[in-house]
Amino acid sequence: MPRPKARKKTKSKSVAKNKTAKQKAPEKTTPEERIDALKRRAKELSGGKMDVVRLDDYPAEEDYPEEVEEGFWKHVVEYEEAPWTTNFQQLENAGVSLPAPESLNDEQLTAKLWEVIQKLALLHVYIEQTDHLSDRELYTHLWNDSLREETKALSLVSNGAWHIQLLGSGSEEDNHLYMKYYADEDYRRQWHKDFPKDPIPPRQDPPYDRDRLLPRHNYDEPTAESPTNSSRMRIVFG
Repeated sequence: MPRPKARKKTKSKSVAKNKTAKQKAPEKTTPEERIDALKRRAKELSGGKMDVVRLDDYPAEEDYPEEVEEGFWKHVVEYEEAPWTTNFQQLENAGVSLPAPESLNDEQLTAKLWEVIQKLALLHVYIEQTDHLSDRELYTHLWNDSLREETKALSLVSNGAWHIQLLGSGSEEDNHLYMKYYADEDYRRQWHKDFPKDPIPPRQDPPYDRDRLLPRHNYDEPTAESPTNSSRMRIVFG
């Protein structure tokens, strides 16, 4: 009786295709192509309302280094894609309790204020212009206002930072306090030149001495995401 012929093993087309797909090397892109793709994504996320104003540290006629421009557009896209949150929520997520100001005595409140300040710095959030406020006034302002403003939940890998300027609203009261306690003589002269009808209060030392002890962000510290941190582009969404 004749022996049956052995069947020749063959690979199915689907297996062969999968193997080919796995072996295919990823397509390489140039920095220019990546920058263009990031620009298109940023424009899409902003609804087309976007205008690049300038890149600090580089003359208008000089081309931006590709790594600087690519890093900038990465940050723009990251910002637009990031979800909204508040610093209050971020602190609570990090395990920081935030009791109401009236529930704390002065000693407890001062300790809690500095815990908040230090934890915010770890989140790349920095407080400025606080020497006109007592510890209780500052914590109350943060608890009721600044920490509850919406902000983007950005990655901490890059070297960016948020700054909470207590006198940054542009209101008449904030301008008055800034001119009184923080503005130097050059700033005061320029202000008078630009707004000659605005009264300028006499310069006074602020009643508290806290700002010099506050954490500050080091923008010159190199990171994997920001190879050249001293140059920053500014963008306007309209």
